[in-house]
Amino acid sequence: MCRVLTFSFATVFAVLSTIAYGTLTAGSAYALDKVDTYICPTMHQGSGTDCFLEAVPQTYTMCRQIKSIEVIEFGLTGAQEGVNGAKTDGCIDKHKLSIARPYQAALRESARNKTKVQSLHKLYDTWLESLTRLRPAQSETDEAYKLRVVRPYGDFNEQIKTIRELAEATPPVTVKRSAKKTPAKL
Repeated sequence: MCRVLTFSFATVFAVLSTIAYGTLTAGSAYALDKVDTYICPTMHQGSGTDCFLEAVPQTYTMCRQIKSIEVIEFGLTGAQEGVNGAKTDGCIDKHKLSIARPYQAALRESARNKTKVQSLHKLYDTWLESLTRLRPAQSETDEAYKLRVVRPYGDFNEQIKTIRELAEATPPVTVKRSAKKTPAKL
């Protein structure tokens, strides 16, 4: 009876250990499982931060190219008339969803570094603003438009460089546990 009980406890312990290990490692090890490789072509197996930093210019480029096709089809002034801008709007909506997982993973990874988190938020906001500014202005010339939609790449590169420097400058956090003091016996 004692051996059966010991075997049962050992089995239960092994099962619970496996479940606990799987639960604890699932969030970090598999955080980017559902990220498409075209969002992070080279970093989809890397960290959330690496994937997010690659996804920002990648997704902007995709929507910029779609807007370029609309401009070629309908002209600069007609690119937003009626439903002519629908492809770009669809691209923006799609990539707001597709970048969410790498962005959230990057924020989780950087949670202990407030400056890095703020930099990630700033990059995300710059990306969103750049996407909304893909629409040509009413009185904008073709050259002015082309220069304006290329400018965000410089902003992205600067901010990405800053985030990478923050990541390199931050030493890994190790948690030291103090030894439990046992009260002296009287």
